[in-house]
Amino acid sequence: MNMKLYISAILGVSILSACTKNFVAENTNPDAVSTPTPEYVFTKALYDGMGNASGTYGGSTMYLLQGAMQYTTSYNDVAGFGSKYVAAQTQQTNASFNAAYPDEINELGIVIKAVKSNPAKINLLAAARIWRVFCFSRITDLYGDVPYFQAGLGYDSSVYKPAYDPQQSIYMNMLSELDAAAQSFDPSKTTFGAADLIYGGNIAQWKKFTYSLMLRLAMRLTKVDIASAQTWATKAIAGGVITADADIAKMPYLSSGQVINQNPMAYSLWNSDYIAQDGVSNAEGGKYQDVWINYLKSTNDPRLPIISIVYNNGVADTSVGIQQGMPANIQYNKPANFGTYSEPNPKTVLQLGSSQLVFSAAESYFLLTEAALRGWYNGSTADALYTLGVQAALRNWSIIAGAAGTINSAAINNYVAANTLNLAGTFDQQMQQIYTQFWVSIFPNATEAYSSYRRTGYPALVGNNYPGNATGGKIFRRCLYPASEQTLNADAYKAAVARQGADDLMTHIWWDKQ
Repeated sequence: MNMKLYISAILGVSILSACTKNFVAENTNPDAVSTPTPEYVFTKALYDGMGNASGTYGGSTMYLLQGAMQYTTSYNDVAGFGSKYVAAQTQQTNASFNAAYPDEINELGIVIKAVKSNPAKINLLAAARIWRVFCFSRITDLYGDVPYFQAGLGYDSSVYKPAYDPQQSIYMNMLSELDAAAQSFDPSKTTFGAADLIYGGNIAQWKKFTYSLMLRLAMRLTKVDIASAQTWATKAIAGGVITADADIAKMPYLSSGQVINQNPMAYSLWNSDYIAQDGVSNAEGGKYQDVWINYLKSTNDPRLPIISIVYNNGVADTSVGIQQGMPANIQYNKPANFGTYSEPNPKTVLQLGSSQLVFSAAESYFLLTEAALRGWYNGSTADALYTLGVQAALRNWSIIAGAAGTINSAAINNYVAANTLNLAGTFDQQMQQIYTQFWVSIFPNATEAYSSYRRTGYPALVGNNYPGNATGGKIFRRCLYPASEQTLNADAYKAAVARQGADDLMTHIWWDKQ
């Protein structure tokens, strides 16, 4: 018996030795890397940041916000949640939260960790910090208090239940991050180069984007901290914001190849609703909303035939006279005249290879117009800045879609002449004019339109009191945290709700005091 035990022990050691001899080599993926390449990860973070902002990877966020801003609607209660606020579909609003943290936030953490200790890569660090602010600004503007300071620390620091931070603290840090990152750029050092899909490593343009983003965030504070709003807006303007088309921050895409290389908003709209190209087989029942089309028609907006079509005998027709939006109060069933309603133009809005504008000159000019009205900027008059904003906005579609989006100079001049700033109006009347025009100019970026609407109250949209809605017929003020947070990060979730208010669609976030 002892001999048998001895032999068994020897065999066990031999087997163990055989199993462990080449264990590392045989269990290492030859196609994997042990250390990340910051350039590759940064490119992925750019794609994911824009994808989550516009809806492809953030799921239904783009749909619900386009509906909420009354650009679109659907007779389908599920797809039409954003314009109907159907109580049974409220969890659609947590999609961006779920997508952002494992994607761009995690990826940017990897990039920052890889480059932060190397002085030669200071420009890489600066760009990553700036893009991280852009991504986080989208998250906090949708949800309010969110994990920020401890976000993305699970792998590095075993922080698996990050605290939710007050939005005020998040905003103050984001503004400081932009300031520090802009000042840290060093023209003598290397950049992301071709891995930087937005600017190709152009430091001067990254600084303009940084200060433009700073101006956007500064203006968010006007209702809750006017002193800080003025301080940061003044700093941003002094730093130099985007005012030329050549400096616009935009993400380029390809019309073919992998999905991640295609315009995410166009891809989502195309494949979920409009791929049949007949005007009647729209899978999700989507069309432009009557509020949107009626406004464009009432102002003789030259963008209407650029962005909108009606299928006429199977042919996409851009004729202004036949464009009409679908009411948001249609219930359950496809209307008999569904095919007569307007939908996105395949040559512009649905073009897979078109660019997405991250920050445009038009947005800068509209924000500068408000700054001038408030006495924070004396570099030009409010009416001149407003005119420049309208002109820039009308050029945006040529930047997005090329020839198919180009509006001729005569049409631009006519529209500008008919839409000058009302200098005799009150401050509030002028704000209404500026940010109604902004609503038109920023389409299809409903995420930014939503934030601007909550801050300013413009355009003066009227909520949809649809049967079974969750908001009392009012446009919702925030998105809901994922239900998983209530169990997987319960203490942090409860602390956020206790501080901010109920995890409800109508709870106002910190800067939303309209």
